[in-house]
Amino acid sequence: MMNINATRLRKSFESYSSIGETDAGGLHRLALTDEDKKVRNKFVTDLEALGVDIRIDKVGNIFGRREGTDPDADPVLIGSHLDSQPYGGRYDGQLGVLSALETLHTLEDEDITTTRPIEIVNWTNEEGSRFQHAMLGSAVFTGETTLEDALELTGQAGNRLGDELNRIGYDGQHPTEPFDIHSHVELHIEQGPTLAESDTSVGVVEGVFGIAWLRVTINGETDHAGPTPMHTRADAMASAADAVSAINRLPNRLSADAIATVGEFGVEPNSINVVPDQADFTVDVRSYDNDVVHRAVGRIREEIAAACQRHGTEYDVELVWRIPPTDFDPGTCDVLEAAATAADVSHHRMVSGAGHDAKYINDIAPTSMIFVPSVDGKTHNEEEFTEWEDCVAGAKVLAEATVRLAESLTHD
Repeated sequence: MMNINATRLRKSFESYSSIGETDAGGLHRLALTDEDKKVRNKFVTDLEALGVDIRIDKVGNIFGRREGTDPDADPVLIGSHLDSQPYGGRYDGQLGVLSALETLHTLEDEDITTTRPIEIVNWTNEEGSRFQHAMLGSAVFTGETTLEDALELTGQAGNRLGDELNRIGYDGQHPTEPFDIHSHVELHIEQGPTLAESDTSVGVVEGVFGIAWLRVTINGETDHAGPTPMHTRADAMASAADAVSAINRLPNRLSADAIATVGEFGVEPNSINVVPDQADFTVDVRSYDNDVVHRAVGRIREEIAAACQRHGTEYDVELVWRIPPTDFDPGTCDVLEAAATAADVSHHRMVSGAGHDAKYINDIAPTSMIFVPSVDGKTHNEEEFTEWEDCVAGAKVLAEATVRLAESLTHD
């Protein structure tokens, strides 16, 4: 049974959390900012101290390879991401990278050389908050998104992703393309209330919800707020408000697990005494049933069309991102469950409502995830919190599962 050093893990967690730390104890470390550069530098320094082979690919993904006794064996891949949401929490992504780093430290402590190599990874721009393509690094790595398209992405301030990679010194030269992987495990916080409500330390994740992102623009006509009668207006804001209200009511009519979120909203000209002529908003819709996501997108279009017809406005709906539900590898899930049992950690199987890099890696290698509880289900904000004993429990399961997979002779 692998025994991690919980004190060292806590020290690493606090040290990394100081990079981009907010006054409220959260984390503001957006992809490819100066704060991201600092934490990447620290990660690379820690990998150098472990003596692993470090590679940085052309989209900035960082890999560290600890060799095994069989040079021809496919590696076990572990890790997550170090970028955060704007004024987000300290656990999202970071805990997975540091638990993977602790696994490598523990192998050194115990003088264990596995049969298979073990690779650790930090993926670029998982959050998609600064450059709107979530899970970008893994998407480019697996060929889901081209490197050329990724480098041309621009943030809200007009920064080009390729230029920002160059600015912070992480436009690596290693090809961004998949290599043969035996198996992949990503540890992450649940970002929901299920584990905390059931007083369970670890979730063995069997799959991920399907997701669709929509960007909506509604165009009306500016008018003076005083003399313009209500019945003559083409009010873009009123149209959008009607549509958003209908979208929020929609999930309960589709399925028990359907979710819809309007996360961004803007209005022009944004003046107190002017009827708005433009409103822009986004919609995020999810379900573990692909047909439900498909029907939801259709119904959202219908609700927007109806709202605009009522208010005499025009609209455009763009589908900007769509991924189907993912079923993780049953064999890898079995290994995680066995590792949790060996570590005497309470656990149960579940699915993820959030997207993760493991979703894309599952397309090229057997994959699963380890979840640890999020207190009150809070995430993507500064109040995000996981009890430390649950962090340690998840890290123990990751270390044990990694060694078990690294000794497996299947899949090659």
